Amino acid sequence: MALAMRLSRAGRKKRPFYRIVVADKRMSRDGRYIERLGTYNPLLAKDDENRVNLNEDRIKHWLAEGAEPSHRVAVFLGKAGLAPMPAARNNPQKGEPSEATKLRIADKVAKKEKAAEAAKAAEEEAKAAAAAPAEEAAPVEAAAEEAPAEAPAEEPKA
Repeated sequence: MALAMRLSRAGRKKRPFYRIVVADKRMSRDGRYIERLGTYNPLLAKDDENRVNLNEDRIKHWLAEGAEPSHRVAVFLGKAGLAPMPAARNNPQKGEPSEATKLRIADKVAKKEKAAEAAKAAEEEAKAAAAAPAEEAAPVEAAAEEAPAEAPAEEPKA
């Protein structure tokens, strides 16, 4: 008989509570099991000591009998030091952003670059304007004084 250590769900709707059980692999998740080995309450804080309760003696017995823990149960056993920690699962495509998200990020980066360029150009213009008025003020005033002198020189239309 193939044995599995797995979680069996209990509790009500939206309030999960799991039993860690040894069961025949052919039985349904919440179906008949051989022995209850502990509990798991995901609603408790991660640092709460009652979140995972394990019966260590019985777990060692069933591991010796050949029961294979599910990935989640293997993580619990690994943290408790009863079995080696399972290899971390890696699915790089699951964490990759969608195409729409990639486009949105690219647009944001382009807008930031454009805004930075505009700010830099405005800053350079401000520096140039701050330096130029001292130099350009005299010629502008001189040109302003010359312009009225030229205006009366035009002949009026009759």
